[in-house]
Amino acid sequence: MRVIHAIVIVALVFAAAYVYRIMFDATVQAERVAKLRAEIRRERDSIAALRAEWAKLETPARVQALATRHLTLKRIEPYQFGGLERVPDKPLDFGAGGDDPIAAMIDGIDTEILTGSLPAPETGQE
Repeated sequence: MRVIHAIVIVALVFAAAYVYRIMFDATVQAERVAKLRAEIRRERDSIAALRAEWAKLETPARVQALATRHLTLKRIEPYQFGGLERVPDKPLDFGAGGDDPIAAMIDGIDTEILTGSLPAPETGQE
């Protein structure tokens, strides 16, 4: 009988040690999960702060002020717009120039009209 009691006591000690080990591992994993959740929360907060800063940086008023201060842009004047009469007509015969129809098209293009820009009006001052 004493041998059976000793075997049962040893089995209970091993079972208690195994349960304690499982409990300790679970506690370690729970602490790790808590640290990861805190880190995720910090990262989300930093992402939200960066998004807010980006929204502030890309406001149209700020971009306009920076463009005005740092770029030398000129206003678009009304005389720079042309009408449909300035658009060149489509050439009817592409192959009239010989063996190279693309070269014939390029030679036939009026470079003055090509850009779409209109020359500045004559003011008489030079």
